[in-house]
Amino acid sequence: MAEIDMPRRKWSRYPRRTFYFFVGPWVAGFLFLTVAPLVYAFIMSLTNFDGSSPRWKWVGLRNYTELFHDQEAWSALFRTLGFTAIVVPLSVAGSLGLAVLLNRRLKAVGLWRTIVYLPSIIPVVATTIIWRLVLNRDAGVLNSILDFFGVDAVSWLVDPMAFYALILLTLWGVGGGMIITLAALQDVPSELEDAARVDGAGAWRVFRHVTVPVISPVLYFQVVTGVIATLQILVQPMLLSEGGGLTGAGSVPQTTRVYMVQVWQEFFLANRFGYGSAMLWVFFVVILAFTLLVQRSSRWWVHYEVNTDADR
Repeated sequence: MAEIDMPRRKWSRYPRRTFYFFVGPWVAGFLFLTVAPLVYAFIMSLTNFDGSSPRWKWVGLRNYTELFHDQEAWSALFRTLGFTAIVVPLSVAGSLGLAVLLNRRLKAVGLWRTIVYLPSIIPVVATTIIWRLVLNRDAGVLNSILDFFGVDAVSWLVDPMAFYALILLTLWGVGGGMIITLAALQDVPSELEDAARVDGAGAWRVFRHVTVPVISPVLYFQVVTGVIATLQILVQPMLLSEGGGLTGAGSVPQTTRVYMVQVWQEFFLANRFGYGSAMLWVFFVVILAFTLLVQRSSRWWVHYEVNTDADR
C-alpha cells in the first residue's frame, strides 16, 4: 500500500512584538503599582505633607534627620528586631519538627497534616480576633483552664505578657512552613540516608549531616521570607491589644509597639505623611540589609546539588 504524503506544517517564529505583548501587563503593573508608589513615597518623605491639606512645603532631609533622633522610633525598631530574632528561629524549627513528625507512617497521618495546616490558611484578622477572645482576662478560654487548675487569671493582652501573647499568635501559623518542609523531606534521597546508616551513623547524625543539608535550600527560603514578613508585622499587635482595632494604635502595649505600629501612628493619628514615608524608606533599607545579610550567610549553611559558586 502506497504511503500517503501528509503536508508538513511550516512553523515560523513569533514576531518580536508577541514577546512584548505577553510581558506588557507585568511590566505595566510593576511600573504603576510598585515603582510609581515608591517614587511618590520618597518624594513625599521630603515634604511636610499631612495627607489632606494642600498647604505643604519641601523640607528636604529634615524628616530623616528627625527620625534619626527619634527615640520612640529607634525603640520600636529594636523591639521589632528582637521579636524577629525570636519568632523566625522558633517558626523554622517548629515547622521542621512538625514536618519530621508527620513524615512518619502514622494512623490518619493525612488528617493530622490537615489539622496542623489549617490555622495557616485562616485570615490573619479572624485569627487575631479569635486569639484575643481566647486570651481575654475575664472571659477567655485560657484563663478558664488555668482557673480549673487553681492558677490566678493572667492579663495576657497587657504588658508584660502581651509580648509573649504576640509570639504565641505568630507561631500559630507554622503549618504553612510545615507543608513546605514536609515536601522537602519527602524529596530527600533514601539512598543517602541508607548509606549513612551502613557507615554506622545513628538517627541524629543522619538527620543532622544528611537530611538537614539536603533540605537546607528550603530552610533558607523560610528564613528569608520569615524575616521579611515578621519585620513588617502590623495587624496582629494592633488587633490583639485591648483597644482591638486598627484605629487604636495608641492602645497597643509598649512591648508590642513594633516599628510598623509606630509608622501607622505617624500616618493616621499624627497625620504626618511625610515623616511616615521617611520611616518607611528607612525601614525598607533595614529590611534589605537584613535580607542581604541572610543571603551572604547562606554560603556557610545552605547546600545545593549544583555548585553555584561563580568562581568555579
